[in-house]
Amino acid sequence: MRNQIQPLKKGSSLLPILGMAAMCLSLGACATKPKQQTESAPNATNAQVDRGFLGLFKQGASSKSSTADANIGVNAYLWRASLDTLSFMSIRSADPWGGVIITEWYTHPSKPNERFKIDIYILDTRLRADALSVSVFKEVQGPGGWQREEVAGQTQIDIENSILTRARELRLSDVR
Repeated sequence: MRNQIQPLKKGSSLLPILGMAAMCLSLGACATKPKQQTESAPNATNAQVDRGFLGLFKQGASSKSSTADANIGVNAYLWRASLDTLSFMSIRSADPWGGVIITEWYTHPSKPNERFKIDIYILDTRLRADALSVSVFKEVQGPGGWQREEVAGQTQIDIENSILTRARELRLSDVR
């Protein structure tokens, strides 16, 4: 006669089995890699820095100059450069995991009838020009209130170039 799986007897419980499985999973999540394996270069991708149980928890690129940059999900240099470039504007929303920075409307004191708003999207963990997307919005105050107006195409390009230049400067200062 073959060994057959016996059905659970009436009154027996799955609770001890489930408890043991939960305990094994939680202990497995406590395992860590040696420190030398978890540190990565400033432009490392999320795939290179894998921590936690079964790779479920990932951390972004790290930076030598700041431990706070290790906790963002996009390229740290592009993130810091974007914030530096927009430092004259109030930030409405900043999501370091999603790589989104949205400013409040900004009015220059010399032109009180114009205002600008900028949205920045960081799309990659690598320091690349195509990892950055900038949207600039302009409104002009008219008789019916604020009305949207086209922004010169060069404005967006100038802001992107400024951010990329600053990101390169930050990266070079970390390498030294």
